[in-house]
Amino acid sequence: MLSAATPDVASAAARLRALLGDRLHEPGDPGYATTTRLWNGAVARTPALVARCRDADEVAGSVRIAARCHLPVSVRSGGHDWAGRALRDGALVLDLTGLHAVEVDPDNATVTIGGGTTAAELLAAARPYDLVVPTGVVGAVGMAGLTLAGGYGPLCGRFGLALDSLLGAEVVLADGRRVTADPRHDAELYWALRGGGGNLGIVTELRFRAHRLPGVLAGMIMFALSEAPSVLRGYGALVAEAPDELTVMAGFLPGPAGEPVIFVCPFYSGPDLAAGAPWMDRLRALGTPLVDQIGPMPYADALRMFDGGMVDGNHYLLRTRWLPALTDGTVDTLVNAARQVTSPFSALAVHHFHGAASRVRPADTAFGLRTDHLMTEVIAVWAPGDEVGPHREWAERTSAALAPHALPGGYPNLLAPEETDRVRLAYGANWARLRHAKRRYDPRDLLHAVPTLPPSVPPE
Repeated sequence: MLSAATPDVASAAARLRALLGDRLHEPGDPGYATTTRLWNGAVARTPALVARCRDADEVAGSVRIAARCHLPVSVRSGGHDWAGRALRDGALVLDLTGLHAVEVDPDNATVTIGGGTTAAELLAAARPYDLVVPTGVVGAVGMAGLTLAGGYGPLCGRFGLALDSLLGAEVVLADGRRVTADPRHDAELYWALRGGGGNLGIVTELRFRAHRLPGVLAGMIMFALSEAPSVLRGYGALVAEAPDELTVMAGFLPGPAGEPVIFVCPFYSGPDLAAGAPWMDRLRALGTPLVDQIGPMPYADALRMFDGGMVDGNHYLLRTRWLPALTDGTVDTLVNAARQVTSPFSALAVHHFHGAASRVRPADTAFGLRTDHLMTEVIAVWAPGDEVGPHREWAERTSAALAPHALPGGYPNLLAPEETDRVRLAYGANWARLRHAKRRYDPRDLLHAVPTLPPSVPPE
């Protein structure tokens, strides 16, 4: 556990100022407001200090100062965790957004990135070589946070989760030591980082296996809300037989007239894109499309479909469930939730987990669920100043209605900080090993990242 000693903010500030100069920000500084502003405008926390680090040595030095001065620590990379765990009241925030260099090695098909690199920055650097790394669907999301706890995305079936392409990482531990984690160096830390989140150390560099992918057949097909029950049932049947090369997202988005529309968003990533055309035709035939934007395109361009869908500064609350399949009960629940949505900004998303991701043995990484499933996001969004209650109630009601149909646990990257019981269930047989790694690498519980792990306890 963290020491109960009183934090010495003044001493920490003096030491950090000597290390970082004007890249240390305190409340009242112009830079402080910028570095504590997150994607989710509902997050309102007041860190004591923000350290804008530019390399791993500065991260390590800042961690040692925080420990000496009894300050808790949080880490900001992409800043897209909806619960805002990048910021802690009274803490030292390590801002890694300056660590965004990308090095592509086309001969060995690897990409090495800094701990603050976004998915869009990685893909832009790899694009000239027709290389990709599995990402989520939003380019502004930080690759470190996405990868460490999972990384669902459009290439899941072909290449697995983002964490399945992680070859190694450079990590600053809670005592300030810098270590390498890969199959040959600190293999236990490497195992735990792939799914255990940012709770074991501060990742300053990640090395990925890259995959050749000149383009994808992808796009958005939208249908009227009235067709949602049949579209979702057809979607559930189609994804149950989809090949590795086809991963299909579905859900409900705000329509142009304010009423939600149902969408399916396929990504076909096979070497012959023409082979994906029959699958696109089957998706179109699920109803009468209002929008049909399917076409061949570079993977990075396909991700831009989601740009602007979730506006910075709005208020967000997310809930998540793992569904083994789309049964009549889950279809009814999702359609009812769309019909009862309390905000024109809110959405529901269903992510498709199959193929390469499901063929990884559960014990090989910390990520706990490797069977085919659908990960559902309930995304409540409202404008600043709106009453929170109706939107929270909509998300909670939808999550509760899905629970009887769901698998235990849930996606660790989206579980709320208070849902530690579901975090335990999410890791299943890997839980005890992950908790042991947490005690080994962060015995003082300095780090409370995604997912939120309960404080260390004696061995279970």
